[in-house]
Formats: sequence, C-alpha cells, structure tokens
Amino acid sequence: MFAEFLNIIFKSIKLDKTLYSDNKNFGEAAIYFAGLIMILDGVAGGVAANTVVKTAIGMSGITAILTWFIWAIFIYVIGVKLFPDKQTKVPFKKVLVAVGFAHSPGLLRFFALTPELMIPIIFLTQFWIFASLIISTKQILNLKSNFKAFGIIFLSFLIIAFMSISLVMSRMNALPINSI
Repeated sequence: MFAEFLNIIFKSIKLDKTLYSDNKNFGEAAIYFAGLIMILDGVAGGVAANTVVKTAIGMSGITAILTWFIWAIFIYVIGVKLFPDKQTKVPFKKVLVAVGFAHSPGLLRFFALTPELMIPIIFLTQFWIFASLIISTKQILNLKSNFKAFGIIFLSFLIIAFMSISLVMSRMNALPINSI
C-alpha cells in the first residue's frame, strides 16, 4: 500500500500522464492518498515558510485541505459543467483525487531548509504543481487541447486569487487604525 502511495507521488512529480489515465490509481484508497498528499503539501509549505516567518504548521495542513476542495470545485464546475468537451463525463470524486495527486510536487518544499532556498523552491514547486494540474485536468476530463486544460486551471487560479485577495482586503478594512 505504501509502495502504491509512493508510486503515485513519483508519477505526479515526473508529470507522468499515465497516472491519471490508469483507473487503478482511482480505487478505494485514492481519496485517502490524495488527502494525505494535500496535508503533507500544506505542512511542507508551512515548514518552508517557517524558515522566514513563524507559521502554524497544523493550520497549514488544514488550509491545504480547504484549498484542495476549492481547486477541485472550480476545476469541476469550469471543466465539466461550463466548458466540457463531448467526451467529458467525470464524477467530482475523480477530479478531487486528481487535484490531490497533482499537488505532489509541493512535497519538495520540505527541502526549503534555509531562507535562501525558500522563495526559489516555493516558486519552482508552485509552477510544477500548475503543470501537474494542467496534465491531470487534460487527462481526467478527456480534453483534446492542452490550451483548454491550461485555461481551466488559469481561470480557476484567477478566481481563487481574487477571492483570496478580497478576503485579505476585507480583513484589513476590519482592523482598527488610529488616525493621528
């Protein structure tokens, strides 16, 4: 079972599209594997950020789970409901699992042990995750075009970024500020 889990991680890191086309990777344990990858990704991000600023590692894992669901929802709605190809028929669970698997490159953030390595590793792994998300989206939604898969991921990212910025900005307006 552990060997299967490691195989999924290595295939995702290698950007191997067969990971998403082989149904044996979407069996009973797949949702647990994907969830564990997401938690570890969040913890790895927290560990990397901890080299510069104190971060609650446990909260990073919980935030990763929430992020996992949000990514999957947007990819599902945009790719399956709004802009599907003719052969796009996939359940939400498969999208959820694929998004989890696609975050495996984020585990490399555990190697950001010094402040000098943090920013390059975080940027590298984030772009790597995007590439993995594009590949997974193309495969599980049976899309003909890499460009369409990129569009689904990019649109999902823009919506998530807008929501995140809006949340941060609304919190900033809620802070009491002295006007001296």
